[in-house]
Amino acid sequence: MYSNKENVNILTALLVAHGVRHAVVCPGSRNAPVVHNLNECPDIRCYPVTDERSAGFYALGMSQCLHEPVAVCVTSGTALLNLAPAVAEAYYQHVPLVAISADRPPQWIDQLDGQTMPQPDALGRFVCKAVTLPEPHDGESRWYCNRLVNEALLERRGPVHINVPITEPLFDFTTAVLPAERSIELTPADMPPHVLSHLCRMFMQSKRPMLIAGQPMNPHLDEAAYLVMDDERYVPDLVVYTGGSIVSKRLKHFLRKAKETWVVNATGDVTDTFQNVTRVFVGDGAVVADQLRFMLEQQSHPFVQLWDDLLARVRSQAEAYEPAYSEMAVVKYFESQLSLRSHTRKARTVIAKPHSQSENCHCEATLAKRELSIHYANSSAIRLANIYAAHPVWCNRGVNGIEGSLSTAAGFSCVTDEPVFCVVGDLSFFYDQNALWNQNLRGNLRILLLNNGKGGIFHMLPGLEQSAARDTFVAAEHHTTAEGICQQNRVCYLKATNMEEMQEGVDILTREACDTPMLLEVFTNPADDQAALRGYYQALSR
Repeated sequence: MYSNKENVNILTALLVAHGVRHAVVCPGSRNAPVVHNLNECPDIRCYPVTDERSAGFYALGMSQCLHEPVAVCVTSGTALLNLAPAVAEAYYQHVPLVAISADRPPQWIDQLDGQTMPQPDALGRFVCKAVTLPEPHDGESRWYCNRLVNEALLERRGPVHINVPITEPLFDFTTAVLPAERSIELTPADMPPHVLSHLCRMFMQSKRPMLIAGQPMNPHLDEAAYLVMDDERYVPDLVVYTGGSIVSKRLKHFLRKAKETWVVNATGDVTDTFQNVTRVFVGDGAVVADQLRFMLEQQSHPFVQLWDDLLARVRSQAEAYEPAYSEMAVVKYFESQLSLRSHTRKARTVIAKPHSQSENCHCEATLAKRELSIHYANSSAIRLANIYAAHPVWCNRGVNGIEGSLSTAAGFSCVTDEPVFCVVGDLSFFYDQNALWNQNLRGNLRILLLNNGKGGIFHMLPGLEQSAARDTFVAAEHHTTAEGICQQNRVCYLKATNMEEMQEGVDILTREACDTPMLLEVFTNPADDQAALRGYYQALSR
C-alpha cells in the first residue's frame, strides 16, 4: 500500500515512468511518506544512508556508474542543505542527480516550528531545475503537480531539486496502487529526418489530427471554437502545436478536450497550454508545419477538411458582417485598406489637410508600395486582429502585458525603412506615451489609436457589471486624448468620431507619406463596441 498523499504518489509514479531505478534515502519523519513509497515500489531499489552529506555523494557515485538519474531523498530543514556539496559537484560534472526534499506546509515557514526553513530554491544555481510541488486539491492543481514533476525529470543536463510540502497526518498508507500518470517524452536534439517523418506519419494516421500554430496569428479559431464547443465531432485526438501563444481563451479550453498534444519548439520547454502534452520535440516548428501542410496538399484528411469547411464558413461570415461604428468597424476597414494597398496604389502627390490634422504635420508624396509590418497591442486590439487580419502580425503575447506595445512598434520602426503600423487601445497608448518622446522616430511609424475612454474589454467579462468599481477602478475610465501628446512630440495627428471621418483617416494613415510619425485617434463608445462584437458572434450562430 502507498501513501495517501497525492503529490507523493504522483512523484513516485513519474520517477518510475522517467526511468529512475535507484534511490538513496535518509531518515526523517517528514520525508517518511516519500521513503515509504520508494520502498514499496517494485521498480525502485532503496539504499539507506543516515548522513545526508554522505548520501548526496553516494547518489552521485551511483549516477556516474549507471549513466542514469539517481534520486536522493531527505527530510525537511537543514537536511536539505547538507546535499549542497554533492549537488554542486553534480552540477559541474553534468550528472543527473534528483534531490528530493520533504517540506513543511508554506504557512508554517518562519513560525518557529520545528525543522522549518525556506526550502524552495535553497540549492540556488547549482541545480538545472527546481520545483516545489503543490498538494493537489482539484484537477488544475493536480495537473500542475504532474507538469512540475515532468519538467524536473526531463532535465538531464545536471541535478534537479524537487521540494515536496506534506501536511499532517503523515503516516496514512492506504492507497492500493500508484496513479496512472501522464509522462511527457522529450526528443532532445534538432529533429533528424526520420523523427520528422515519424511525426508527420503519425499525424496523417490519426483519426482526428489538428495542426495549431500560435503567435503570430491564429485567425478565426476563436469563432470556430465558439460554434463547436459542445460538438464532439470536432474534438481532435492529436494536436501538433507550434509557434507561440494563443490569444483565444475559448480555443484553449476547447483543445483541453483533446486526447494528447505534441509540442514542437526550439528550446524543449514543456509548454503545456492544453494540459495534455505527451511529447516535446526540439526543432523548428515552421519546418514541421510546412511539411504537414505539404502532405495535406498531397492527400486530404477528412477531419482536416471538416475544420477547413468550418473555418471557411467563419471567414465568409466575417467578411459579410458589417458592424456599426465601433472599434470592430475600425479594424475591419483598416485591414481591408491594407489588403487593398497590397494589390493596388492610387497615385497622389499631395493631400489636402483634413480638419482634424494638427499644424505640425508636413506630408510629402504617397508612401511607396513596400512591405508592411503590422503591430497590434494586447487586449481588444489583438482579438479584433484575429478576426480581420489576413497576414501575420506582431504582438507582445509572451506575457500579454499592455505596457510596451507602442514602444515595441516604435523601436521596430527605427531599424527599418518600411512602413510600421501599430493598432493600440487607449490604456496601452497612454501608459506607453513616452515611446513618442524620442528623436529617432520617422514618418514610417503609423499609429491607429482606438480610444473608447476605458479598458473596453472589461465590459465583456460576465459578472463584473455587478461591481460598482468596474468603470473607475478596474476599467480605468478616462477623458484623455492624444492630441497634446502628438503636438509636443512632432507627431502628425488625425482624429475621427464617426464612420466617414474614420474611413477618411484610415485612408490617409495607410496611403500618404509624412516626414514625421502619424497617428489617427478614433473615438468610439464602449457600449457600441460591445454590441458590435456580440452581434458578430450572434450572427455566426444563425
